[in-house]
Amino acid sequence: MEIKRRKFQSVLNILSFNRHFYIIGILVWASILITLILLKTPLLWIFSISLAFIYGLLMPLIISAYVYDFSGYYDFNWLQQFGLSREKTLNLININAGFDETSYILKNNFKASELQVFDFYNPVRHTEPAIVRARKISMTYPNTTEIQSNYIPVKDNTVDIIFLLSAAHEIRSHTERIVFLKECKRICKPNGRVITVEHLRDLPNFLAFSFGFTHFFSETTWRNAFQEAGFATFEETKFTPFMSIFNCQAS
Repeated sequence: MEIKRRKFQSVLNILSFNRHFYIIGILVWASILITLILLKTPLLWIFSISLAFIYGLLMPLIISAYVYDFSGYYDFNWLQQFGLSREKTLNLININAGFDETSYILKNNFKASELQVFDFYNPVRHTEPAIVRARKISMTYPNTTEIQSNYIPVKDNTVDIIFLLSAAHEIRSHTERIVFLKECKRICKPNGRVITVEHLRDLPNFLAFSFGFTHFFSETTWRNAFQEAGFATFEETKFTPFMSIFNCQAS
């Protein structure tokens, strides 16, 4: 089975999962406008403040539509740069944080391979409203196993590729993140790799998401995390200016 994505599905997801931010933002904007009008503030100030709010509310939707709906991200053709054979039988793992839009598509791209799916969502540690709402509508891949981030129930040195697709940043603790990546390394074959996709805490994502970019981590943070976890290589490539792909080999 392959998930058929609707047009602007990512935009609709963001509006649905983060509706509390948009409701609060619109209410704050309206309150400021009313106050400025009552104080007879010059129109230039009113226009400038309104423009800032419009930018902050709309730009994340525009960038998300570009990155997820129009860039070909969910076609997974960008995996070709890593020399992955779709005909070869591989042992693949896809790990998510309670919202899975990729497992069916990965399986469709690697029909000859075995795919195991794990979900490290922890309702105690991962409490952001967006994740809670996303989880309620997520389509669960068959036999998805719920795990703790400190243990992946797979034998040592048995996995060819682990996919962490816009999921690993939900592990907010640096210590927990290191432990999780060590588990990923443990189950990888010597030539196995972890392919991670993440937004970064950098200028393009600040321009796209304003202070929401603090939800992401810097390239340096990720590099240090993989190195501390014992990975032999850390290679970054860009998928659009707003998304990074980390290709990390176990040894």
